[in-house]
Amino acid sequence: MIEKLFISNYNCALGNLTIAATSQGICMIEFDNQTRIENHLKQLKQFFNYEIIDQSNELIDIASTQLSEYLNGSRKIFDFPFLLHGTDFQTKVWNELLTISYGTIRSYKEQALAIGNLKAIRAIATANGQNRISIVIPCHRIIGSDGSLTGYGGELWRKKFLLELESNQAKLF
Repeated sequence: MIEKLFISNYNCALGNLTIAATSQGICMIEFDNQTRIENHLKQLKQFFNYEIIDQSNELIDIASTQLSEYLNGSRKIFDFPFLLHGTDFQTKVWNELLTISYGTIRSYKEQALAIGNLKAIRAIATANGQNRISIVIPCHRIIGSDGSLTGYGGELWRKKFLLELESNQAKLF
């Protein structure tokens, strides 16, 4: 069966985001990087057969609203449905990212300890980089053990922006 994959753009302080959703949930929020978007779409093709519909749907509208609320500081948690499609390891890494509270950072080493595999630091970094649902699955909250902002598919300036946004908002509560 062919699934409809709705795709729409959302413009914000971070630039253009491409948001994709099926009828079941959001499956991609990606920054303005055509190569990453194409790679994500190829990866999603492994999980379901889709036809791209170049328009928004109700879930994309909800995600766009919640992203606006997040970026203006009035939302800390996203509650729209999203789909995690990946290997068992990737899904484990992404689910662990979801446990990191708003305004909190963790090192790759701490993330490895949290999933019970200290030897998997590099694999975790790779899985974080393959996250298709940016911001919502908060891989931006992972930093180097020395406190440096390392690796981020959305570019380091966006990671810094997101961490500063969360840090400033967390201080207000």
